[in-house]
Amino acid sequence: MSLKLIRRKNKEGKPSGNYFARGAVAGHNVYQSTGTSKRSEAEAWANRLETKLRERHAFGAKATLTFAEAAHEYMLAGGEGRFLAPILEHFGADTLVETIGNDTLLEAAAKVYPDAAPATINRQLIGPVSAVIAMAAENGRANARKFRRLSVKNARTRWLTPAEFERLLTNAADHLAPILACLIGTGCRASEALGAEVDNWHPATGELWLPETKNGHARMVQMPERARDLILAAGVPEDGQLFQTPKGQGYIMRHNGGGQIQTAFNTARDNAGLGPEVTPHVIRHTWATWYYAATKDYGRMLDLGGWRTASTAERYRKNSPADLPAKLLKAGWNFHRLGADLPDQVERRAGLRAV
Repeated sequence: MSLKLIRRKNKEGKPSGNYFARGAVAGHNVYQSTGTSKRSEAEAWANRLETKLRERHAFGAKATLTFAEAAHEYMLAGGEGRFLAPILEHFGADTLVETIGNDTLLEAAAKVYPDAAPATINRQLIGPVSAVIAMAAENGRANARKFRRLSVKNARTRWLTPAEFERLLTNAADHLAPILACLIGTGCRASEALGAEVDNWHPATGELWLPETKNGHARMVQMPERARDLILAAGVPEDGQLFQTPKGQGYIMRHNGGGQIQTAFNTARDNAGLGPEVTPHVIRHTWATWYYAATKDYGRMLDLGGWRTASTAERYRKNSPADLPAKLLKAGWNFHRLGADLPDQVERRAGLRAV
């Protein structure tokens, strides 16, 4: 073995702590911690590293890049790591990127997600693996390829009618109602709404700046008058997060979260007589359906919804009856007047008096 194992000395001059591998292999200078204080484990670690460096020198980086290495680089670059832990555990430290194909992913799905639906496997296994290898390919570290996704026969088609949403809103707890108003008014994800800051909200125009989103692309969303007024009626904190818990505190943000309101949402949903298929994310589907039905502005729907591709947005916009726009206006959801065109409260009060 070309690499030598050494240990640093403590204050008393005695070796202590983890072993370090030091030396030169195939033109690479090495000085790395083995992560263990056991000699046998350190030797095994150093042998694996030396073998990997020699193979990389002989066959090239693309042929010897491991999925673990590619995933590490992907997360360091800010990639989504939410579903990678079980995938990394399955592949281990030595699975090469070049050996991963459609058959490999089917085998992984059977072991990692044996009872999962195709949509879950696409989202939590095939999608993350594709993203990791795509970034490695962009960096010249792997060969580009595409992975076949599983066919999803029963895609989500649920969206709420104005009457159904009204029942949900009526049964919502006081702290939940303004959040629901934001979700249905802007189409933002629950995690984006819960992380929204007071300083980024502009009540005069009903606009909300979202600096941190799921796909990493900040955007300004716009809400109709009724959503804005529901938020104002609930009371807006002087600073901090726009929406708060029943204890008057900001929500603790979780990576890719939104589940903080699940209990309150489920209670409102059940009391409203809606089924378990109705989740907070269904409201995002509902917003896309409502917005397009009211405006027929597909491009603007993509921008406000934060979708990067039309194919993704198409899964959210549902077929709706021809009278939906009229029902939306009757319920107070006017998606034609947004942003600078949003009625101010003076105009709204005058309109109410006229009626």
